[in-house]
Amino acid sequence: MYVGALSLDILLGDVRSLKQKRSVVRPIVAELQRKFAVSVAETGNQDLHRRTQIGVAVVSSTAAHCVEVMDSCERLVAGHPEIELLSARQRLFNHEEE
Repeated sequence: MYVGALSLDILLGDVRSLKQKRSVVRPIVAELQRKFAVSVAETGNQDLHRRTQIGVAVVSSTAAHCVEVMDSCERLVAGHPEIELLSARQRLFNHEEE
């Protein structure tokens, strides 16, 4: 069993309030969940209205599939014109690690 963790640091476009931020972030989170069947949450910068961090978790039987899903999630988020993906960090864990 492999677990992949993807952390996406995002700069939001013309957002002036936390309410506007939610209206941008929630559809992205929902789209990731729907398209890739992954666990997704806003994991950082929740009190800032122009920045956010989204965390994605993937569980798979192969490392290659985990990496493929995380890459697809990263491409989907990077393709949104209303945001700028500042960085993406991937980490892969397996059941043999301690």
